[in-house]
Amino acid sequence: MPATTPALSQAEPAKVEQGLRYGHFAPQDWIVLGYLSVLLLAVLQGQRDVRFLRHLCEVFGLLASAALGIFLVRLTPLGEHRVISFVYRVAIYLPVQSSYFMFRDLLPRINPRALDAELYALDLKLFGVEPAVAWDRFVTPLTTEWFAFFYFSYFFVIIAHLIPLLFTSREQRLVGEFTTGVLGVVCVGHTIYMLVPGFGPYRAMPQVFSHPFPKGLWLDMVMEAVNSGGAMKDIFPSLHTALPTFITLFAFRHRARPPFRYTWPVIGFFTCNIIVATMFLRWHYLIDVIAGLALATLCGWLAPVLVDRELRKRRQLGIGPMWPMP
Repeated sequence: MPATTPALSQAEPAKVEQGLRYGHFAPQDWIVLGYLSVLLLAVLQGQRDVRFLRHLCEVFGLLASAALGIFLVRLTPLGEHRVISFVYRVAIYLPVQSSYFMFRDLLPRINPRALDAELYALDLKLFGVEPAVAWDRFVTPLTTEWFAFFYFSYFFVIIAHLIPLLFTSREQRLVGEFTTGVLGVVCVGHTIYMLVPGFGPYRAMPQVFSHPFPKGLWLDMVMEAVNSGGAMKDIFPSLHTALPTFITLFAFRHRARPPFRYTWPVIGFFTCNIIVATMFLRWHYLIDVIAGLALATLCGWLAPVLVDRELRKRRQLGIGPMWPMP
């Protein structure tokens, strides 16, 4: 009996250590699982038409794929493998992105209302003006192409930061702060889409505009992108405002290091033009933009706080990294 006691005392800490090593989800895990669970519940309470079962299976598939990637990293030793690390990063990002492309069919079934009249009235009450209407007189081929270019550049701003940071960076704090903030912006924004749906001035009240947009290269590209992949009722909050604003705040926060010491003014310039473009091109009301700025600011403040706490906890407990190494 005395001979077995030391062996038991050594085995028990090993079990505890293994439980700590693989048993802690990171903030991005909870954000993604929480959002996809809410989306699944929203589909369940939505309209039960002929497409209901298909939509239910699709959303459940997104939730299951994200959960599988998280499970492999957090609850098994496989998370230390580079291939599983890549699978995890795809599983965290792709289901959230994929859900957006389902919104064209999902949003009308989750919430058939359109709150354009209320949002427009709120703008007039709070600000006394609707920029999309006020700027109608400034529509020319030059101004239209200028803002259409910046509106389309939104996709390049996102991709230029998302791919390097999500799939190649090995810096825990940098990746953690960026991804926690971006996922927070997108998941909260998508959730609010379901609560405050609307079409935007361009579709909801075309009769108030006197000047149609002249055709041009960049405007045609914007219209094609919106018509082919847009969710149509995704206006509040404006993620075209929130995501570039968050990235600008992120780049400014890390301006002491390359490449952000050189890029943050450029990103800021693009972001300002993108925000104006959302209203000039009549996609968003001013209140949508204000909500987008508020969401970006909140996530820009909260992400570093959550990441600092998470990294400190993992160091103290001796558990695995917040983001597995690529």
